[in-house]
Amino acid sequence: MATLEYLELLARDAAPVEFEGPVLAARAAGADADTLAEIERAKALALQVRGVLENRRRRETELAALFETAGDLAALTDVDAVLEAIVHRSRQLLHSDVAYLSLNDEQAGDTYMRVTDGATSALFRAVRLPLGAGLGGLVAQTATPYATADYFADARFEHTVGIDDAVGDEGLTSIVGVPLLLGRRVIGVLYAANRTVRPFGRDAIALLVSFAAHAAIAIDNARLLTETQHALHDLRVAGELLQARTTSVERAADAHDRLADLVLRGGDVDDVAHQIRAVLGGEVLIVDPDGRVLAATAGDAPTPEQEPALLERVRATSRTGAAPGLCAAPVVAGADSLGVLVLRRAEPLDQADRRILERGALVTALLLLFRRNVAETEGRLRGELLADVLADAERDPDLLRERARLVGADLDAAHAVVVAQVVGDRARAAQAATFLASRHRGLSAVHRGRLVLVLPGLAPREAAALVAEEIARAVGHRPTAGAARSDPGTTAIADAHAEATRCLDTLLALGRAGEVAEAADLGFVGLLLGERRDVGAYVRTVLGPVLDYDAERGTALVRTLQTYYAQGANLSRTGAALHVHTNTVTQRLERVTQLLGEGWNAPERQLEVQLALRLADLLRP
Repeated sequence: MATLEYLELLARDAAPVEFEGPVLAARAAGADADTLAEIERAKALALQVRGVLENRRRRETELAALFETAGDLAALTDVDAVLEAIVHRSRQLLHSDVAYLSLNDEQAGDTYMRVTDGATSALFRAVRLPLGAGLGGLVAQTATPYATADYFADARFEHTVGIDDAVGDEGLTSIVGVPLLLGRRVIGVLYAANRTVRPFGRDAIALLVSFAAHAAIAIDNARLLTETQHALHDLRVAGELLQARTTSVERAADAHDRLADLVLRGGDVDDVAHQIRAVLGGEVLIVDPDGRVLAATAGDAPTPEQEPALLERVRATSRTGAAPGLCAAPVVAGADSLGVLVLRRAEPLDQADRRILERGALVTALLLLFRRNVAETEGRLRGELLADVLADAERDPDLLRERARLVGADLDAAHAVVVAQVVGDRARAAQAATFLASRHRGLSAVHRGRLVLVLPGLAPREAAALVAEEIARAVGHRPTAGAARSDPGTTAIADAHAEATRCLDTLLALGRAGEVAEAADLGFVGLLLGERRDVGAYVRTVLGPVLDYDAERGTALVRTLQTYYAQGANLSRTGAALHVHTNTVTQRLERVTQLLGEGWNAPERQLEVQLALRLADLLRP
């Protein structure tokens, strides 16, 4: 009967105190000693069975908690969340007042609080333990679990004021700590603690060791995950850098091929500007040391005035410089500055792009040097040829023609010959004259201290004005220049040079420095100096409108002028000589004023008008 009662108690998981019921009931019923002894044995067995069942349930709970922890580790996304779960479950299963976890700081040489559960003291949550100090420091140093029933009375470990204050502030008494091990290395400590004297048994310590193993795995997994993420990030960054580097190398190779081909096929600075634009984008401008544009890819390309400080800095330092939306590279050859290569682009240039721009500047310098050397060589050849023509126009004309052909000139064409007196830098003026002659397939030389240019296809006055403008741009001062027309042939060039020289001398003698003129511009003086002495042209230059008026209307304005001057410019005597009224003479002279302009009768022009009238009378059949 008692056995059945104890089975019922076990079945409904009765409390231990209820197992005394059958014993007390038997005693009350007056059972004999044997019966009471048998009931006591049944009670003891029942309590033993109950203890086994209780241990198995507790073990199942612990295993379930460990299984859940393992599941958390398998789905690790947040290491802090996993560690908090481990500490919380440790506290629940051990039925402790507090559970906490600390990690070692290898750089600082101590251990610090990472996660707490049940702690209320801010001082305790912020405590740091030196290795070897306190219970936790001892566990961290020895890699061995330690438990104490009364922390403050335990002399097995070193007590420090800071640690004891923190433990006292939290009110802890019984503490157990187990190491977090990765291999043989201790990375931290997992604790459970009570605020009363409640020692932790072997089972509790073993359970805490299991949770510590999971915590160590979680921390190591988090470390590996972080390292993997960093490695992936580094790999991705390396891939992006490699891609960018590959793109830069390809762009640099493309730029190299374009610029090398440009040099080999004899390109110009315009070609450099367009090739740089094709590779780097934006707009490109090339300017010389004086700020003059040598090449530009678009009408709205950057101009020197937009970034004068940048261009001045690049010229001064001979180093590439940048400003917002603008980058400039110096075009230099040794210590000689040849200009600046400018790129306007919204996107800033990286190092590879800057090197491409600098390579473009180098090629620009090479082309400018080549062009300068060619120009100097051609200029020397052209100058030597012109000097020979002027010195001895009668030497072998065929040889002179062949030499002219080699430098692109044609002595069998009509030319304008210009002789210029330069004020300022004569070397620079001579260089400008050489470039001008080269552009027009003509000749230039310095002859007897003066610049001489022979330009085909231009009228003398037009050629003189062009030469004056080019030299003024180069040296800042307008030259004085005389010009003459040359028929085909070397002898004609020499004769025209002589006439242009006389025109220049006349301008200088008349104090008209800085002007240009041909013989026709000098009036009767030009007629006297001119090699051809074209009397008819001179007469028409002075009296052309009056001659045409008489021819078209049958008037006698020329005869009136001749009589007017013959009568000493007296209106009455002129009228009498012509048999007309004085008013008629006045009206005719007013008509002459309309045709020749005001001032025709001024002293400085009277001589030219009277000379033209005399020559017109001589030319009349």
